[in-house]
Amino acid sequence: MLIIVAGTIQSLILFLLSILHLSWAFGSSWGFENSLPTHENGEKVLSPKKKDSAIVGIGLLMFALFYRIKIGIIPVELPGWVLGTAGWLIAIIFLLRAMGDFNYVGFFKKVRETDFAINDSKYYSPLCLGLGLLGIAIELIV
Repeated sequence: MLIIVAGTIQSLILFLLSILHLSWAFGSSWGFENSLPTHENGEKVLSPKKKDSAIVGIGLLMFALFYRIKIGIIPVELPGWVLGTAGWLIAIIFLLRAMGDFNYVGFFKKVRETDFAINDSKYYSPLCLGLGLLGIAIELIV
């Protein structure tokens, strides 16, 4: 039962993040400006294109579907090593994102006073840490 709850939470969060990124790919601007790291002078560090948002959105959707498969909600027969390897890789991706690039993103960033950095410290990095740790917990439970 615990694995179903953990996997459902994980997949739901990833699905919602996927919808957000895909909405940016299709032209929405809601929340987009606040999601991009900036230099201290306000200049953007990244200039992602719509296709970049689509790639991230599709990746997050695949991660969400993976957890639905992992907990048995979507019946797909995959070798155990595929499920295990993918689960650990997804968890590591989110833990690395939480750790960051040591400049603009993550818990160990140097730039801390921009709007993005403040949101990253409050919301984005803790969310990634939570997704990474929950992914590890799911791997250890299954």
